[in-house]
Amino acid sequence: MARATLRDVAERSGFSVTTVSQVLNDVPGKRIPESTRARVRAAAAELSYTPNRLAQGLRLRRTNTLGFISDHIATSPHAGQTIVGAQDAAADYGSLLLLMNSGSDEELENLEIQALRDRQVDGIVYAAEYHRVLVPPAALTGIPTVLLDARPAAGEFSSVVPDEVGGAVTAVKELIDHGHRRIAFVTNITEIPATALRLDGFRRALKSAHRAFSRTMVVEDISEAQGGFRAARELLDRPAAERPTALFCFNDRMAMGAYQAAAECGLRIPEDVSIVGFDNQELIAAGLRPGLTTVALPHYQMGQWAVHALMRAVEGSPTAALRSEVMPCPLVRRGSVGPPPRG
Repeated sequence: MARATLRDVAERSGFSVTTVSQVLNDVPGKRIPESTRARVRAAAAELSYTPNRLAQGLRLRRTNTLGFISDHIATSPHAGQTIVGAQDAAADYGSLLLLMNSGSDEELENLEIQALRDRQVDGIVYAAEYHRVLVPPAALTGIPTVLLDARPAAGEFSSVVPDEVGGAVTAVKELIDHGHRRIAFVTNITEIPATALRLDGFRRALKSAHRAFSRTMVVEDISEAQGGFRAARELLDRPAAERPTALFCFNDRMAMGAYQAAAECGLRIPEDVSIVGFDNQELIAAGLRPGLTTVALPHYQMGQWAVHALMRAVEGSPTAALRSEVMPCPLVRRGSVGPPPRG
């Protein structure tokens, strides 16, 4: 069966090809009655009409493709929703997302950017991990670009990052609301923005609740399960009167190690010690017993936002001014938080 054309839709709806084109392409500034628009769209649906993207692209000087370059996100199991969010948003605009993963190889990254530019993508989402402040590659100059989970050092591109401080405040407040006073922070030893920002949130939450901050309640190690185990073990081995009744962990992997440390110390979760994580890495947080209460990184929403911001720039929208978005990190309650033990 031959593909339906604009002329076919015009004949079925009873309107001119010009009117049909203006309706289906949402041409701005045209005073077309809503009844006319409805008839045209109904005719298009009856004929299963789909627009000729190649012709549209030639007319608009666009290819309806977007590039997505990441360092490790494409191979990271807990950040895959970032790509899904970006793909869903691109589909809203009738665009395809071309995915590249550099593995933090600068030479490969420049080759990938050039390959996308050679294919005349309309714009690029440049995604990184860990809320880094970075100098974007010079190869991105001159093409619409939005940074995802990173901020440009010079502010030359729009960007979206998670609210690390707010997420940490939310996590610690959950423990405070359950009555905990001796709350410790099992944190990352690596100096990245997320490390400092989550510590800031930890301190702010304590201050807001009129609780004293003690550096002895902050223990650093690598942000993996083994680091969480060592840091939590150091805290939980203290005498009962000094031992924290709750642990806020830098991420869910460290929280998993804290679970193991609690078990080795003969402590039950949450009866003897409560634990909150960060990331909502489903394979860990939902798989632990009891399930881990944690703060979710808004991967899907950040992916969506990045593409919407990119398309505003591509389309030359008046709202395309540079923006730095900070995305909320909601709490996901499971079973790892309870009141502190009596006595």
